[in-house]
Amino acid sequence: MAEKMLIIDDDEIILKSCRKIFEAEGFEVSTTENPQEGLNLVSEKTFAVVLVDWMMPGFDGMDVVEEIDRRSPNSALVMISGHPSVGRATEAMKRGAMDYLPKPFKPEEITAVVKKAVRRKVAEESKAMGRFEKMLKTLQFPVPTLEDKAPKNIAETFAQSVGVAKATSPWFAVTVLGILAGAYIGFGGLFFTTVTFDAAAVLGTGVSKMLGGAAFSVGLMLVVIAGAELFTGNNLMVSSVMSREISFSTMMKRWGLVYLANFVGSLLVVGLFYYSGLWKTGDGALGVAAVKIAYAKVNLTFTEAVMRAIGCNWLVCLAVWMALSARQTIGKIFAIFFPIMAFVTMGFEHCIANMYFIPAGILLGHFAPIPAIPGIDLNLLNWGSFLWKNLLPVTIGNIIGGTVFVGMSYWGAYLRPVKSDH
Repeated sequence: MAEKMLIIDDDEIILKSCRKIFEAEGFEVSTTENPQEGLNLVSEKTFAVVLVDWMMPGFDGMDVVEEIDRRSPNSALVMISGHPSVGRATEAMKRGAMDYLPKPFKPEEITAVVKKAVRRKVAEESKAMGRFEKMLKTLQFPVPTLEDKAPKNIAETFAQSVGVAKATSPWFAVTVLGILAGAYIGFGGLFFTTVTFDAAAVLGTGVSKMLGGAAFSVGLMLVVIAGAELFTGNNLMVSSVMSREISFSTMMKRWGLVYLANFVGSLLVVGLFYYSGLWKTGDGALGVAAVKIAYAKVNLTFTEAVMRAIGCNWLVCLAVWMALSARQTIGKIFAIFFPIMAFVTMGFEHCIANMYFIPAGILLGHFAPIPAIPGIDLNLLNWGSFLWKNLLPVTIGNIIGGTVFVGMSYWGAYLRPVKSDH
């Protein structure tokens, strides 16, 4: 395909002679006596070469050169003028022209100047491209990837970045996010109770619990994806302590703040559940189910509560751990869903969830006009039994499950310094 050339000059003789010269050279030549038309043509088509006169009626050729260079930066511009001067030639080059030729000129002169201008333009572009490529190599921009992180990368991310960020965040932000996390887990608990309160009679106990586990997983999804501070997930901060990124005392202070904030958030949802009257669902059957759940939890032995809590936070922290590996939201959802569904289905104990379940049962059992529940002594369902017979052992078990079986284990596998034999 022939290269295109545009010639802008108010001298018809120049236009005709240049057309003849450059068509013989193999160019596809367009000509115009009107500078504005020339600018329009440059905007519409791509020209390899543009010849433009310096002096035309109503236009300054210098301005035309500058505008053509702006609109078509890849064109090799040559200015021709019947009033040559060094100053004019210099100005033309500053404004974007590759060369300058005074009139009159011979065919071989204009041809040589155009060829030289094209070579200079190509050389200029090549040099610019070389600088660009060199800049890219120097900067070494990281290539975005959708691949999930490997386990070692997760361990490094939590120990060096996530755990440190949690420890150094402003206390007010941590408090707010802690309250939100407690509320989110409370929503998961309420969802669990609503889904399962009448399901066992139809689906059987196992399937009903699995359905409840699927519902409860929404709580941790909200925590991880929406963003909040959950005590049980923050047990993974132990890896930052072991990597000496934060101090043990700093971690304990953060744990205490988040634990209390989670409690506040859980109680907010308890109040929402009670005062909304949702417990009246099924002629009070939902409220009865909430009381039964709380009663069963406060009647676990200390050992049972600790062991069930270890299994719980082992899985919860694995859910958080795997969610860190995912780079997309859908991946985070699936990473969270299955471990949480599993721990709830198996009947493990979560201290923050119990900050919702048991106070809800206490409130309904003592203050709501729910039907009598055979086999349940409401005198055993109180704040003392909640705090000492459930919350204490479950908190201890959760700490062991999260710190020892996930945080410390993966730190030992991937981040523990290796002593040299030499």
